[in-house]
Amino acid sequence: MSEFDSIRPYCDAEVSEVLSRIIGHPDLPSAAAKFVMPDALAQTVFGAWATRLFLRNKMRNITSVAECQQVIAEYFEKLITDTSFGVTVTGLEQLNRDQCYLFTSNHRDIVLDSGLLNYYIHQAGHETCRMAVGDNLLEHDLAADLMKLNKSFVVHRGARGTREGYRILTRTSKYIRDSLADGVSVWIAQKEGRAKDGWDRTDPALLKMLSLGYRDSAEPLNTMVEDSQIVPVSISYELDPCASAKALELHRTAVDGSYAKSAEEDVESIITGLIGKKGRIHLNLGDPIRGDFESPQALAETIDEGILGGMCVFPTHVEAARLSGEEVADSTVSVLPESLEIFGQELGRLESDVQPYYLLQYANLIRNRRDIGLG
Repeated sequence: MSEFDSIRPYCDAEVSEVLSRIIGHPDLPSAAAKFVMPDALAQTVFGAWATRLFLRNKMRNITSVAECQQVIAEYFEKLITDTSFGVTVTGLEQLNRDQCYLFTSNHRDIVLDSGLLNYYIHQAGHETCRMAVGDNLLEHDLAADLMKLNKSFVVHRGARGTREGYRILTRTSKYIRDSLADGVSVWIAQKEGRAKDGWDRTDPALLKMLSLGYRDSAEPLNTMVEDSQIVPVSISYELDPCASAKALELHRTAVDGSYAKSAEEDVESIITGLIGKKGRIHLNLGDPIRGDFESPQALAETIDEGILGGMCVFPTHVEAARLSGEEVADSTVSVLPESLEIFGQELGRLESDVQPYYLLQYANLIRNRRDIGLG
């Protein structure tokens, strides 16, 4: 038994068994029907039956993770076409197909952030990367199977005791190091969880964790930087389908001091993020980070410069800042009336005391950039 068996993605030998389990899962039809059936049929008994039959036929000859991802790519392309007003990508040309990277990105959507990266690097001829996901997302067995089949590995959180926490963090770091050494790129968010308030900053604790796998080196942090080829990734959405739900959570946390998440909330957020309207999307891949760093904080600031420098300021971000009472220059991106209309409708559906939490998710992109001198 490998020390990584409890966190690793599924391998090819496990694909057939996992697919059988997924297709037989009672929750699959209601979730998948939204993607493979017309809206009028998706929630009917016939739609559920037809969805299961369709997926069983589609998956019957699949025996590898790569084949699974090829099927996912077909649906992903349609998904992006149907739910966005277009995607622009910059920085792909600088990647070497013979090199693996540690992609470190801002985090707004549970699945789409890493999904966009994987889709576009695959389209450019690169192998898809393994993706770090929190263990809270794998509490639902169907979601766990789907994610681990799509090369996701588990990052365990909330370990009890200092010794156990250190052991778990070291194992995660070693797994990432071994993945890179095996020629497989890795995606990881710049901090734990989504930035539900739109404040995209790298947590130095993440970089300390990544360095644990290099503690046999005289300078673990800088050895990690040299070996990992850290690429800052910026993902900008003109619209966030989950913004209203995030605003309600932020408001409830501010009022009550905490927020109790329902058992199905993460799964609902995944589906909403995938099928909801996103406006335009921009994905930027920065230059690999070089040099020596005195501390994790110094490295975090450099990653932040790369991520925030690659962000796209859409008119929705400008509108949110203005509605929050700030003076801000117009976006260099053309106004798309449809996106501003959706933005305004979503805002208008919220109670007045919740609206500021909706606005800050968009406005904080501008504040973040201004805070580090990007204007």
